[in-house]
Amino acid sequence: MRQIVLDTETTGLSWEKGNRVVEIGCVELVERRPTGRTWHQYIHPEREFEPGAQEVTGLTLDFLADKPRFAAIADEFLEFIAGTELVIHNAAFDVGFLDYELSLLEGRGRISDHAAVLDSLELARQRFPGQRNSLDALCRRLGVDNAHRQLHGALLDAQLLAEVYLALTSGQTELGLAGPAAPEPAAARLARSHAGGRGGSGRGGAGRRYSGSHQSAGSCCLICPLGPGARPRRRPGRRRAPSGSPYAGEPQRSADAL
Repeated sequence: MRQIVLDTETTGLSWEKGNRVVEIGCVELVERRPTGRTWHQYIHPEREFEPGAQEVTGLTLDFLADKPRFAAIADEFLEFIAGTELVIHNAAFDVGFLDYELSLLEGRGRISDHAAVLDSLELARQRFPGQRNSLDALCRRLGVDNAHRQLHGALLDAQLLAEVYLALTSGQTELGLAGPAAPEPAAARLARSHAGGRGGSGRGGAGRRYSGSHQSAGSCCLICPLGPGARPRRRPGRRRAPSGSPYAGEPQRSADAL
C-alpha cells in the first residue's frame, strides 16, 4: 500500500476569503515504511498574506516572488499522489484548501477524485480521547523528537507526521523511530542539514525540492523551515472545507491544529 503523508502552508486560515496555498510537503510510505521519496513545492500565492500568517511559516512574498503558481505544478502534484492514501493531520483544512486550488483550474476535480484521505487527527482522538492531539502534543506523547520545529513548514511537518502516524498506529519502533541504535529521524536530519533557516541566501532557487528516486536533474536539496532563535508558534483554529468537499461542514478545533 502506498501512502503519502501531506501538509500544506497557506496565506491565511480560510480559503473562503481567497487565501491560497504557499507550500506543499509530501512524504512517501510504502507498506508503512518510508521510501525516502518526497515531493516539496513552494508556490506563489498571487495575493498577500493575512496578518500573522508570515510569522507562523517564516515565508515572505519576496521569497515566493519567483516560485511557480499552483496551476503550473498542479499536474505534477496530482501525479505524485495519484491512487494513494493521503495521511493528513486535521485533513479538513488541507483538503479544503487543495480542493479550492483545484476548483480554480479546469478538469482537475477534487482531491477525492485522485486519492483517499486518512485524517490522523481523528485517529489520535480515538486513541487519546479528551486529550490535546496537536502535532506537537503527539510528538511529545509518542516520543518523536520535534525540538527542531521552530516554525511551521510543510515538508518538515510531513516528516514529523509520518513518524507520529507510524507510532500512533503501530505502537512499535519497527522503523527505528526510537532507541539508541536507531538512525536519525528524517525530520531531525532535515532540520540539522539546513539549520541556516528560511531567511537569507539559503532560500534561493525555483522552489521545488525533491528527494529520493523522485529527484529530477538539477534540483536542489530540501529546505528546512527553521530560523535561529525563533519561537514555536501554532496555527489558530481552522476553517471549513469547500462546498462539495468530502470534509465540508466539519468543525475544526484550534487546540488540535498543527
